[in-house]
Amino acid sequence: MITRNRPRSALHTLDRLAELPERPPVVVVDNGTDRAVGAALRAHPVGARVLAPGRNLGALGRNLAVGHARTPYVAFSDDDSWWRPGALRRAADLLDAHPRLGLLAARSLVGPREREDPLNELLERSPLPPEPGLPGRPVLGFLGCACVVRAKAFLGVGGYHPLLFFGAEETLLAYDLAAAGWGVSYDPSVTAHHHPDPGERPGRTALLRRNALLTAWLRRPAHVALRHTLALATAAARGDAGAATALRGALERAPAAVRRRRRLPPRVEQKVRLLEGYADEDGVSRVRAAAHGSAGKETRT
Repeated sequence: MITRNRPRSALHTLDRLAELPERPPVVVVDNGTDRAVGAALRAHPVGARVLAPGRNLGALGRNLAVGHARTPYVAFSDDDSWWRPGALRRAADLLDAHPRLGLLAARSLVGPREREDPLNELLERSPLPPEPGLPGRPVLGFLGCACVVRAKAFLGVGGYHPLLFFGAEETLLAYDLAAAGWGVSYDPSVTAHHHPDPGERPGRTALLRRNALLTAWLRRPAHVALRHTLALATAAARGDAGAATALRGALERAPAAVRRRRRLPPRVEQKVRLLEGYADEDGVSRVRAAAHGSAGKETRT
């Protein structure tokens, strides 16, 4: 679990994790700097191992956690999400039965009323063809707080990319796992609960757009990255303040993106293009949402 400056929510999540029949060992990365919060997390009866980097690592806190985990599989939670009883046993069984499965995307239920996260349907209707040796639906997207990873696969591709920090970081990880030959699947028999705070998070949409562009620069063909860049620049020129913020942020990171650029293998690029070309009955592209794991977050806020 990663958390930052939300002790009440984090302790509530630890309560829920302590109730799981699987009794999983818990690792918490405290991205905040308040020592009192860290002490409260350590004092919780679940007996979590609390890692305190002393600064906000963003999504990279998950990399730190997996590096310290002593289990072959790691289930992610945020400080506002937890797992349904029995879900972790089911996930472990699927990972045991499918050695090529690198990441299992779970079904996410939102809030006290347990509404279906809109991302669930997008993943369930993924147009990617079934793959031998993998459960559920092959996908290239997931929700970061509702997935279980094979630690060897996650660490082997470097985990979450440091250039993105936070926001739509799931897409690049899914790309990298697929490029390394690991499967990424959605299976609704594994369920997580997510209770996000209501309301828009200031600046979040710009971060998502920035990181979508950076992901294109890092992994997609040059003409695709250029098309994404021009689209964002056009929106910025027309007065879209969020697009301008996203473009500035991407340009600041452009030199690092060029240095770390590594194109996807043709087989993975073909899957990405299949997703991008898939439209629903209303003509709205499903790929962008299904390929970006944080799409559900955007819809909820």
